[in-house]
Amino acid sequence: MTLRPEYLPERLALISDIQAAEYISAGLLEGREDVPSIALNKAAETLPDDDGRLRLDRVRDLIDDAMTTFRDERPTAADAWLAPRLHETLRLTRREAAEKGFWTFVALGVAPDYVVWRHLSEPKADDAHGRVARDRFIGPHSKQTFARLWWAAELFRDGPDYQPAVVACGNQDMLNSALRLDVIDHRPTALALVKLMERGTVRTGREVNALTSAVNAAAATLMYDVIAPDVERDGEALRDWIAGAGSALPSPRNHLPEGPEEERASPEGVEKLVDHFAELFADAQVRGRTSGGSD
Repeated sequence: MTLRPEYLPERLALISDIQAAEYISAGLLEGREDVPSIALNKAAETLPDDDGRLRLDRVRDLIDDAMTTFRDERPTAADAWLAPRLHETLRLTRREAAEKGFWTFVALGVAPDYVVWRHLSEPKADDAHGRVARDRFIGPHSKQTFARLWWAAELFRDGPDYQPAVVACGNQDMLNSALRLDVIDHRPTALALVKLMERGTVRTGREVNALTSAVNAAAATLMYDVIAPDVERDGEALRDWIAGAGSALPSPRNHLPEGPEEERASPEGVEKLVDHFAELFADAQVRGRTSGGSD
């Protein structure tokens, strides 16, 4: 199995798709080879030394704890635990998080062993090895191992409260489908989807997929931000949270961390969308659902 990198620098870095491609071998994707960490770090672009958020050891320690905590469970269980803690540890702006080369470096230069542990498929009958999809190292934010967790925490958190993100990341169908939708950038929409999961309106993967498809399709004619306007984001709260990264304690392991002290979404607006989405779901086509509403 792919091991922790032999060489870990002090700081996080960037690496381009073209540079990274050299190190994504068939052996790595099958979990049989390690990343040549010294060579990879020579190719990477170093980031500023004066930014307290960019200490590699804090990220690596967090990932080590995730693998230890969930070593006896299905690796998918780690998503809901790791997403809020990764978000709180890194304290990135959305612009910074949109830098693809940052996440590629985390996957290859910091934790390729985690990527393999989390995403290695079961071997097929005609193949002795499972395989990790290439986009788990170098893909879009909805697929890449660490980008998808950070963006899920960002889009589903309610101000400083990460609990909605935990619920969303606890359902692989929600995590996989919602991150591909532009409508999820509207926070009351994201929180309304979580509410429907918490209340048991949607439970199975098929139901989640039907709900997100119906909500996304209806967004072509309905303006959710008019039905449920989001509160204006407080840029100062985010800047203060980022500024405190250098002196912050490691993200708590046994309880949820807190995000920036931004105002929460309007509960009334979220409830309006919950009611509306429940109606959409009632009319949605769910594969395997009978006319009586059960699977």
